[in-house]
Amino acid sequence: MKIARTHRQGATSLFVLGLAALLPVSAQGEVATAQIAPEPAPVLEAQQEPAAIVIDAPAVEASAPEAEEPKKTLEDSTVIGEGMASYYGAELAGNRTASGERFNPNALTAAHRTLPMGTKLRVTNKANGKSVIVRINDRGPFAKGRIIDVSRAAAEKISMVRSGTARVTLERLS
Repeated sequence: MKIARTHRQGATSLFVLGLAALLPVSAQGEVATAQIAPEPAPVLEAQQEPAAIVIDAPAVEASAPEAEEPKKTLEDSTVIGEGMASYYGAELAGNRTASGERFNPNALTAAHRTLPMGTKLRVTNKANGKSVIVRINDRGPFAKGRIIDVSRAAAEKISMVRSGTARVTLERLS
């Protein structure tokens, strides 16, 4: 306990400072007693509940998902499909693509049925693991069972020119 002295208009009063209350002290040094309802103990920081930690991640539902979420891989890409790829070469050079630009077999471009023009994809040959990044600038392929047509330059990068087709994985880059 701590004893404090206060001055008020010439009179001196002593108070005992305790945890729960201030009690007046008489001139003889006796502490006055009083019935004081105890105050709740102060909550220390260590006793408080920790703040919620917010993580920027998609919510996870407890029930089984109806559709499987796309798989995430390195460099903020999302696997969007697997299937057969083919390539188109010099015979179409100079023709207008669906985007309006002229087809250049030496550019790293591709045709996809539904992806927006300008979308960048990583195309990986599953047989050898080689990959190339292409930009969608055309619609297609129109051959049954194919998921993408790549330019000859892209086909060379993933070593599929000789066979003409390859089983590939497509990853949309963000």
